[in-house]
Amino acid sequence: MNYAMALDYQNCINCKACEVACKEQNGVQLGADKQRIWVGQTEKSVFGVPIVNFYPSQCNHCIDAPCVSVCPTNASHFAEGGLVLVDQDKCILCKGCMEACPYDARFVDDKAVAVDKCTFCYDTRISKGETTTACQATCPTKVRLFGDLDDEKSPLVELLKKRKFFVLKEYEGTVPKLFYLFPENDKRFADNSIGHDTTIYTWDEFKPIIEKAKAKRGMR
Repeated sequence: MNYAMALDYQNCINCKACEVACKEQNGVQLGADKQRIWVGQTEKSVFGVPIVNFYPSQCNHCIDAPCVSVCPTNASHFAEGGLVLVDQDKCILCKGCMEACPYDARFVDDKAVAVDKCTFCYDTRISKGETTTACQATCPTKVRLFGDLDDEKSPLVELLKKRKFFVLKEYEGTVPKLFYLFPENDKRFADNSIGHDTTIYTWDEFKPIIEKAKAKRGMR
């Protein structure tokens, strides 16, 4: 089992339903700076025409996660399904993991006095028999698809075999598991929503990168 998520970000309308569902499902502390998931926004103008892009984001549950490597107490750790989780009882709030995360995906939960982050709803849904996360279940435009990267027949892998995609901050070498689906049928949108140095992958091209990272970590 290797949990991951694909994001058809072109469909995002920034309705915030995913953020609200996440807080409600997982008891996340209230406040705009206390978010396990969020929607980033960029704006620019091309020949006077405004372009707005929305990028849903959260912890990438990286296969080679630097937050785990720097944690002095093993509070940040790899768990079942390749998830990166935080044992709040072991967290000493040194904030090393927050500094190490390239995606700014962690925050301090003042109630627990520990670092918090996305868990892909593992403790509140997946471990209890649910098949998807609260953010996917509530999204009205079907932006998100949660699944198992190790199952070639899973809906997630089947989608990644059909669609090209990219990952964020690839240069960090973390091998993130949030896959942003490339907008194939709207060249103007695609050209204005990715950087010139963004690598667009097929599943056959990215799978060896996953396998190499798993071998480095000793995953089967």
